[in-house]
Amino acid sequence: MLADRFHRKRVTARALIHLVAVLFMLTSVIPRGYGDNIVLPEMGDPSGNFLSPTAERRLGQAFFRSIRSTEPVITDPLLITYIQSLGARLVNSSGESSRHFHFFLIENSQLNAFAGPGGYIGVFSGLVMSTESESELASVIAHEIAHVTQNHLVRTFDAMQRLSLPMAALAIAAVVLGAATSNPDAGLAAATGIQAGMMQQQINFTRYHEEEADRLGIQTLAKADFDPQAMSIFFGRMGKSSRLYDSGKLPEFLRTHPVTSNRIADARGRAKDYPYRQRPDSLGYHLTRSTLRVSSYKNPKAAVTNFSKTLSGKRYRNEEAERYGYVLALTADKQYRKAMKQLDLLLRQRPEQIDYMIAQANLLEKSGRADKGLLVLRDGIELYPGNYALNIHYAQALLGQGQAAKALELLEEQSRLRPYEEQIYKLMARAAGEAGNKSLAHQYLSEYHYQAGDLEPAIQQLQVAMNDSSAGYYRNAQMAARMQQFRRELAEMKRREK
Repeated sequence: MLADRFHRKRVTARALIHLVAVLFMLTSVIPRGYGDNIVLPEMGDPSGNFLSPTAERRLGQAFFRSIRSTEPVITDPLLITYIQSLGARLVNSSGESSRHFHFFLIENSQLNAFAGPGGYIGVFSGLVMSTESESELASVIAHEIAHVTQNHLVRTFDAMQRLSLPMAALAIAAVVLGAATSNPDAGLAAATGIQAGMMQQQINFTRYHEEEADRLGIQTLAKADFDPQAMSIFFGRMGKSSRLYDSGKLPEFLRTHPVTSNRIADARGRAKDYPYRQRPDSLGYHLTRSTLRVSSYKNPKAAVTNFSKTLSGKRYRNEEAERYGYVLALTADKQYRKAMKQLDLLLRQRPEQIDYMIAQANLLEKSGRADKGLLVLRDGIELYPGNYALNIHYAQALLGQGQAAKALELLEEQSRLRPYEEQIYKLMARAAGEAGNKSLAHQYLSEYHYQAGDLEPAIQQLQVAMNDSSAGYYRNAQMAARMQQFRRELAEMKRREK
């Protein structure tokens, strides 16, 4: 029920069959069992023998587009803001603050998290909801950050030098996800999962790499003022739950991050080197979990019933977040008056909470008072000028009120700060079109499709934009260069599919 969730694009069976062959070739290069002791060159050393920072950044961007094309990456601005702020806090405590990272959520009930090239770290909504504290969630993200800082995954690119950039990105995406879970062909997905699992065991997630990621992750947790024991607590709970699964049906996180009693004991022992701190969870953590819980219900009435019962029975970890979830559920069920009454209780307590201001503006708009909702968002931006979530919702509200030019100006400023957030380009395309600039609208729509991992529509939209004589010399040159890039990447993808 997330309003801004993305539709999955299915990868063709032909491309996945080729991918399985590629992964089989790569895994066959390394003898079984050899991965635990293999000594790989340091990818981060000054010599830069295998992958330059620029090449890694390009690979990371292509990797993220591959993820977007197959998985429902969450685009809710509030959820994006939370996961990225949590990730940034951990990065700043890891000693790698100068390195690029991009944290994102995937709407999927599976327990999974992964690190890709270029610092792209994905967390499944199911894993967020399975954590029992913010420190536990932080421990998983800190572990994945360590995989990036120690270049565990990028080292595999050495074995993929013969692949084009898009295909290498697609292969790595399949590896870190463990299987093509969004493909409807179960047999093909299983075959891909087997090959990807072999790849992970032999190269990406060797025992040494996992131990190193645990050690550095715990160190980062402590420096970020989270509970250093949280990693062993979370892994311990995962280890117990793994006994309920057949070996072939383990959650993806447990397959890519195998939990053993020795590993749990090691994590517990390392955590003792740091002072114990019982850190309260942030309100943002609880609000995020409530939002994800609401979106996990297929029927909003079921969500309303659940939150109503937990509130009346006082069965919650945080009453405020539980009430917020109730507001979202009531809104989804179009019970606007009842939702506003519940939201008023929250606003009295925290009138300047961004989540509540956005919920209020949304309810006002749905209740036929969009002009008042616009004022709420405008006041919010005056309090928090650079806030991404407020700016996106304000731009959407401006569009709803026919103020396209003002919305476009606001969105273009946000796109400069967040050049890889595809929903910004979609909104800019709408704003440019409603403002009367059709060529610019097609150009932004092209960028939206490209960031979403869909090359053919990106090329089609860009061609329409280039055919418009109103575009000036600079924009035409810019679009021509972009067209060359798009066509080159599409040609590489098609060659590999044959």
